[in-house]
Amino acid sequence: MPVIQRRALRAAQSRSALVTLGVLGTLALIAIALSRYGLSTLAVTHSAVRDWLHGAELYAYREPVSQAGAALPPALAILLAPLVLLPLRAAGWILALSGVAALLLATVVLAGPIARRYGRRRTPLVLAAAGLALLTEPVRAALGEGRPELLLFGLVVADLVALRRARRAQWWRTDRHLPLADRIRQTWADGSWAGVGTGLAAAFAVTPIFFLAGLLVLRQRRAALTALTTAVTTTLAGLLFAPRETITWFGDTLWELNRTEPLNDAANQALAGVLARLYGFPAPPVLVWLSFGVLLLAVGLIRARSAYAEGDEVAAFTMIGMAAAAFGPMTTPAELIWLVPAVLVLADGAIHRGTDIRRTRKIRRGEALLGAAAISGYALLLAAPADLLAINGYALALIVLVSALPWRPAPATTQRPGHPARRSAAIPVPRGG
Repeated sequence: MPVIQRRALRAAQSRSALVTLGVLGTLALIAIALSRYGLSTLAVTHSAVRDWLHGAELYAYREPVSQAGAALPPALAILLAPLVLLPLRAAGWILALSGVAALLLATVVLAGPIARRYGRRRTPLVLAAAGLALLTEPVRAALGEGRPELLLFGLVVADLVALRRARRAQWWRTDRHLPLADRIRQTWADGSWAGVGTGLAAAFAVTPIFFLAGLLVLRQRRAALTALTTAVTTTLAGLLFAPRETITWFGDTLWELNRTEPLNDAANQALAGVLARLYGFPAPPVLVWLSFGVLLLAVGLIRARSAYAEGDEVAAFTMIGMAAAAFGPMTTPAELIWLVPAVLVLADGAIHRGTDIRRTRKIRRGEALLGAAAISGYALLLAAPADLLAINGYALALIVLVSALPWRPAPATTQRPGHPARRSAAIPVPRGG
């Protein structure tokens, strides 16, 4: 056999071995997470939906020990209904594998451009980033508790793909006389479907609604309208199939903020939970919470607009996600998934600054600071939650990163005809590198 063929064969065998090890490691991690967290959230959802299919009210079920009730919109309950036909463990595995697939696809979107920018192969970096993300507490908790957070995360990140394509494509010149198949391909290629992922996520959960508002702040009115239309259509479909549950959800259940856990529980790392524990009350003082929460949300949205205007869509969406998690009344470690891309932004910012030819003292200092922040942030996500919940570690990380996460300015892009130039945001710093 020629030398070149032998080398190619060895390389293929090495890749196959690495893929096999990766798959086995992922399955082992899922099994450990399921055993550690015991599918606590999915168990409540599984029982509530099962009783609902047998004639009971969806939101009447209460877990016998914790008295936790189901806190999912009817649209999501309809989507998860087929899992009730399976044992709880099997349903947990299906949801976990779906979540891992969504995380992998999201990592391609988030980390792929970094590899291309530095002239590296995309696959090794994406697989490494996905493997590191699987080890973090938000991902472990989402998999182990049986929560759909990774699927929602993937839906929102899908809109990043559409917005990137819309920036490059001249979608306003779409030929409406093309055959249907060609128009569908053109719609996919030009990103005019931006907003569909956010709309679906907003119909399935409450937190993604902030991304719908974020699209308006980013001046993506077409995507925001698409997201709103998708969310309303999906909700109306839920109303058609489950009218009583939909009315109950919007009229009563949605406002039961402590339905799953008390607001002052240590697991609640939102601003509301921190204030409730500081004041020693079951719930935070409403005016204090709204005052600080709205201020933090405004800072996150304004800084996200600045990041998006300079070409860093990942940092923009990350800041919106973190601001929503901080403002929401109940945010457990499983819902802190947007801290993971924040660490990626910090690490890439450190490398990006390090590639500057004029390595001044200021650049070296900024590079060291961003590198230390990335390492510290990842260590925070690796740590056991019990060590951090007592000191509000995740909540402090949210507040700091919403206010100080840098972004990476991209080269200037061609402005679309008829679109006014973007104005600078009121809070444009720190920019990063």
